[in-house]
Amino acid sequence: MSDARFMPVLAGHAAASDTPAPATPKNVPYHGGPVNPSAEALQARFGDAIHRVDIVWGETTVIVERSRVNEIVRWLHDDAGQRYDYCSDITAVEFRDFERPIEVVWHLRSLPYRRFIRLKCLLPKGQPLAVPSVFDVYRGADWFERECYDMFGIRFDGHPDLRRLLMWEQYKEGFPLRKDFPLRGRFSRSEQLRQILSQNPEAKYSMEELSVLEAFDELPQDMQQRLGKGERVGE
Repeated sequence: MSDARFMPVLAGHAAASDTPAPATPKNVPYHGGPVNPSAEALQARFGDAIHRVDIVWGETTVIVERSRVNEIVRWLHDDAGQRYDYCSDITAVEFRDFERPIEVVWHLRSLPYRRFIRLKCLLPKGQPLAVPSVFDVYRGADWFERECYDMFGIRFDGHPDLRRLLMWEQYKEGFPLRKDFPLRGRFSRSEQLRQILSQNPEAKYSMEELSVLEAFDELPQDMQQRLGKGERVGE
């Protein structure tokens, strides 16, 4: 007996019957080419909130108004003619040209229609680096937004738990993927070590996790020496 609550996703099942079968594109021009029909639908619905549509290497990129990001993404997700049900990435791009704004990028895929669209909004430097969160549309955006905040310092307004994801919460050197970040960090290695040693590990780790560290001290001396030299066990 089939379960009516479970419906497998069949890629392309919502496309028109005369839609050609997917094929690897050839001789794709750098600029121009077929436009994702969702771009025209966005222009018709949101008007001036759609700043520009670019076709680069066969992919459609839509530059949108920052304040309306959540509204646009929700419409792409909910509208029966769009159904962008998969957010595959959220990231940012900063250029070495300090006059160019930072770009926040959303990669969205419509599995039912076999469509891909890239949304961007531009954040001029010198202004607050903040955009609306899309966590309420895609739960999978949680870590994407946290990583973008961690690496670039971009805030996602409305995110329920916006904090660092890769760097520790007390990290004070800035945002590692910003172009103004020095390769060796802003603090000396000795200062970084001092800050690490000054932290109270019990404030961040459970006793169960700390007990793993304590277990090392209970190993025989010869085993500690072998492990200290990089010997791998249990593999």
